[in-house]
Amino acid sequence: MLDVLIIGGSYAGLSAAMALGRARRSVLVLDAGRPRNRFTPHAHNLLLHDGDAPADLAARARQQVAAYPSVQLLATEATAATRQPDGTFAVATPLGTYQAGRLLLATGMRDELPPVPGFAECWGQSVIHCPFCHGYEVADQPTGVWLNGEEAGHYVRMLLNWSRTLTLFTNGPATFGPDVHQLLQSQGVVLEETPVAALAHQDGQLIAVHLADGRALPLPVLYARLPARQASSLGVQLGCELTEQHLLRIDELHRTTVPGVFAAGDCSSPMPQLAQAIAAGNLVGGILSRELIFGT
Repeated sequence: MLDVLIIGGSYAGLSAAMALGRARRSVLVLDAGRPRNRFTPHAHNLLLHDGDAPADLAARARQQVAAYPSVQLLATEATAATRQPDGTFAVATPLGTYQAGRLLLATGMRDELPPVPGFAECWGQSVIHCPFCHGYEVADQPTGVWLNGEEAGHYVRMLLNWSRTLTLFTNGPATFGPDVHQLLQSQGVVLEETPVAALAHQDGQLIAVHLADGRALPLPVLYARLPARQASSLGVQLGCELTEQHLLRIDELHRTTVPGVFAAGDCSSPMPQLAQAIAAGNLVGGILSRELIFGT
């Protein structure tokens, strides 16, 4: 019986595993190898590692965590999880079933990309989601924004800090009110309601946005606010409650609504950033260690 089974071996999961390993707790980390940021060539806004490749950071993290003898890392997918009558957990994988006293979900989120040709190829490279993570490198260039609804006003206002030449693509009739229209007009933001037909690109670098009416608007970068869902169904299987944003609901100690199940990283946080995930994993690792030591 393991002390803690961690599902998800990206930054939050590995950070928690390190904290638990240093507390000499028995830990198993299961990872399917599909991190949310696998499309992004560089990590930014991460102290000491600004500009490093996320894959390189993850590989080094795995190497460091694996140095703790009480921590095991397995490259496999957790396919089912159940809470046993005694309050422990059984997690099924293609390699077998594993049991633990506590469960940490660090399973991340899945961005739902629109079925527009070229969008997936550009995602994470020149179609980006966060100006704090990627905006510095593309600042002061003509910039597109993929968003509709009232949220567009807030997002456009924020992006004006990085570029004053913005085009808002609503991919159909705008659904926001007069206040957002007034903001766009006052700031010189172009509103484009014609549906997008395709993104022209060269190896993931955006060249132009092609519209359904045949026009092509040259642009080197496009911000997109996309819906996201849980990357794993395990939380729902276990009965964990979700928020309106489809995140696992947690309290200040990272406990979900199911006793013994904790969550960290993107699956439970509205701030999908590496620094946030690492900090959350370290925190929950300490919380779990104290629970195990003091038996609470």
